[in-house]
Order: sequence, then structure tokens, then C-alpha cells
Amino acid sequence: MSGLTLALAQLNPCVGDIAGNMANVRASVRRAANAGANLVALPEMMTTGYPIEDLALRESFQRAAERAVQKLAADLEADGLGSITVILGTLGVSKSGKPFNQAAVIRHGRVEARYNKHHLPNYGVFDERRIFASGEDRCVLPVHDSTVGIVICEDMWQDGGPVSQMDDATIQLLVVLNGSPFEEGKGHVRRDLAARRARELEAPVAYVNMWGGQDDLVFDGHSFIVGADGRIVASSPGFADDLLLWTLPHADDTAQHGTIAPDTGDDEQVYAAIVTGLRDYVTKNGFHSVVLGVSGGIDSALTATIAADAVGGENVVGVSMPSSHSSEHSRDDAADLAERIGADYRVQPIAQIVAAFQDELALTGVSEENLQARVRGVILMAIANREGHLVIAPGNKSELATGYATIYDAGSIGGFAPLKDVDKSRVWELARWRNRMATARGEIEPIPLNSIDKPPSAELRPGQTDQDSLPPYALLDEVLDAYVEHAEGRAELLARGFDEAVVDRVLSLVDRAEWKRRQYPPGPKVTALAFGRDRRLPITSRWREPQE
Repeated sequence: MSGLTLALAQLNPCVGDIAGNMANVRASVRRAANAGANLVALPEMMTTGYPIEDLALRESFQRAAERAVQKLAADLEADGLGSITVILGTLGVSKSGKPFNQAAVIRHGRVEARYNKHHLPNYGVFDERRIFASGEDRCVLPVHDSTVGIVICEDMWQDGGPVSQMDDATIQLLVVLNGSPFEEGKGHVRRDLAARRARELEAPVAYVNMWGGQDDLVFDGHSFIVGADGRIVASSPGFADDLLLWTLPHADDTAQHGTIAPDTGDDEQVYAAIVTGLRDYVTKNGFHSVVLGVSGGIDSALTATIAADAVGGENVVGVSMPSSHSSEHSRDDAADLAERIGADYRVQPIAQIVAAFQDELALTGVSEENLQARVRGVILMAIANREGHLVIAPGNKSELATGYATIYDAGSIGGFAPLKDVDKSRVWELARWRNRMATARGEIEPIPLNSIDKPPSAELRPGQTDQDSLPPYALLDEVLDAYVEHAEGRAELLARGFDEAVVDRVLSLVDRAEWKRRQYPPGPKVTALAFGRDRRLPITSRWREPQE
């Protein structure tokens, strides 16, 4: 008998599209069978998409998920594929009605076994303990000529957890179903852990992960298989459908190597995650095009380029909305950008609209400046309502952290914010990286050099630059990283050598801007700690870092 051939089906499910998800599963199993696979593994919660949040608590949703799994089993049997073992992430239900995060094992037209996730993450973006019941039993089953163990995502991460329960089962393969969101640098952590588990079990570990965007999360795929010695023997690329095939060697055979995807750099990974997050948010919510304000600055230039890569330049509407303070070069840079990416470029001056408000309100100072910004937000929403676009916001993480964004303006309004988790320093890095990639492909650089090089400015008053109100971005982002992502207090920041005035200014800005962050559009998480699910602070709070 030949060895077990495994297929990891890396797919992009959509939450709630149970029929569509299962159609993709059925097609993947057929492809795997044609390639000679005996075992097909699919990601965590593949049936329903992930995370499903409180949909898991609806009985109608639970019934729909179970019907879909039963129908898949029957359909595969009818397709002549009943002898293939399929391990599928789905929504299960306990006898008491509590939902499970479950793996269903399908074979011979029926569900032969079920495994319920033991360890329910309750940190960062995860809130599973509130929704799901914990499983208790292990799942080990014969497949072809091998013994296979199954766990789900977090179960692999727990020392002394479900993986250790398989020590006496002498398994030849551990299959791990995952819905693991992207964050920069996480891939190496996953692989190192899987390698450790493989050496502990003295058996290969197959890690299948979903990919695609779901609200503010992006799943990157990057499925892989490590041999019993912990070395990578096969891997999938990120951010794409893939069917990864590998044949489990017999005990006296040398480990066979399957396809190994090339490694990619951090900039490429982050950029791909943002493009994926935006594309899926647009398409999964039924939109076909986006609209944004293009000012000639770096944030809107990078955001428009990401949008063009996500949905096509012809589906991007860039609106220049010059005021009496807008420079000629800003308008020229915006027009240049639109031509480079093939966007629908429009000019809508705001002076007369602002004047109409001013005739009634007679605002001065910051109120007058913010009026200009908010008029631009109204214009974008009006165009979107008229033509059916999704408004996207070009604001970045540094602005969001410090509240350096006018609420309801062109930089913060809309349905999605692609750069929400990208600080200003990284915006420049990604812009330069994207232009280098274009040059390497023999294409026109999408982002005008002037947009990268000129000092950033909201242009709400003559001669204004961001640095009038903020520390230099390189310094600002370093302080923000320590305070926001690493939760260091004032004393720790001063001990690191940051200037006291800078620290006090930045902390004050961050603490007072929580109300703005709560109203900001969702955007793709790409760092270890993003605003939103990762960082939950009260809006109303008198806590301030003590003057120690």
C-alpha cells in the first residue's frame, strides 16, 4: 500500500456564506482526489467563515452549519469521493445547545468523528471563551495506513495541552486546523512552534490556515508541513488559494519534500495583507468601487495605490478638493497619481461651499480649519451615495493615535481605513517599497516622488505642516510604539531617554483621542497591537500617567 497523501486546502471563506464556502470545499476535495490525495484538511471554521462572533449563538445559524456538513458528506459520496477522509472546521453544538469550535471528520458519506477545540483564546482580537464551550476529548483516527491526530489552532500553542494527550497514541501525523490572523513577524513563530511539537511527537505536523479579509482581521494562509525533525517539507504562499500536497513517508523512508513557497520580506507581507483586507471588505460587502480624497500627500497616494491593486485602478475614484490654501503642487501631484494608477480623477473645489457655511457661522481659527476638512468628508459621502462607491479613509496609525485627524473629514470618514494600523514612518517605507516593485517589473512607479519627499501637510492654513503640531514622525512613532504597543508608562519612557516635554505631549494627545478612535472606520490589523479589538480602553477616564 502506498503512503498517505495529504492535501491542505488553503481557502478564503466568507462569514455567513455557508453555501459558497461549501461549494469551494467540495471543489477542493475533487481537485485533491484528482491529485491522488487520501486525506484533505481545511481551515478552522471553514463552513461558516471566521470569526462568526454572536452568529454562533443563533440556533438557525447552528442548524444551517450542521445541514451543510451533512450535505457535503452526502455530496462527496455521490461524487465518488466518499473514500477520501476530509477534516473540516465547522460550528458544532453541545447537547445543552452551547456552540463548539469544531473539526468534523467526513468519510463514506457521513461524519465519522468530531473534535471540539479545547483552548479558547480570550486575548487580543479573540473572544472565544464568551461564545464557545471547551472540548475535552482527543481525536485520533486511522486514515489510509496511518494514525492521524487532530487539533485546532490554539490547542497547538498550549504546553501540556491536547497535543501532549497524543503521546501514547503513536500518531504518524498531526493535523492542525487554523484561523490565525496575520501580524508582521508571526509566521516564524508559528513554524517554530510547529517544529517543536513535531519533535515532541516524533511525527510530522500539517498546519492549514485560512486566508482573506474579515472586517478588521486579515488571514494570511501560509500553510505548511514540518517533518518529524522539525524542518519544513512543504509550504503554501500567502494570501492566495492553494492546494498543498505531500506524501507521508514510511518509517524507513527519507522525508519527501513537496512544494516550498519562497519566503517574502516584511514590506511585501504587510502590503499584501492590506491589499487583501481592502479587497475582501469591498467585495464581500457587495461593493465594486471605492472613492477617496486625493490631496497629493503620501497617505492618500499610498491608499489610492493600495486600492488600485485591490480592485483595479478603473474602480478607484480620486477626488481632489482644493481650498484657497491648497498649493498648486498638491493638485498636480494628485492628478499625476491618478494618471499613474488609472483612477477616475475629479476636481471639486470647496471654497464656495465653505463660504456658504461661513456666511452662517463666521468660524475662526481651528474651527474654520476643521470646517474645510469636514466639507471634504461631506462631498465624498455624497458622491458615494450617488454612485454606489465605498468611501475609504487614508488616515494612518500615528494620526489616529494622537487624534491628529479631524473627525468626519476626508481622512477619517467612510467604511474602511486601509492604513489604520500603519504608522507614518511605515507609510513612507511601504510607498518606497511599492515603487521599487514597480520598477523591478518594468512598470511605472505608482506614487509620485514628490508625494513621498515633501513635508506632510493638511493645508488648512497658509504654510501649515504636520510638524507644527507634532514631533518629527520618526520620534513620534518611536514613542507611540513604546506607549501604545508595549504599554510602557511615563516613567519607563523617560528612562529610555525620551525628552520629557515630548513624552508628556504625546501621552496627552493619545489619552484624549480615545473618542475619535471609537468612531474611526475599521481597518486591517497588521501589527501585534492594533486600535480596536486589541486595545480596549474607556473613553471617559481621568487616568493620566503619574509625574513620578
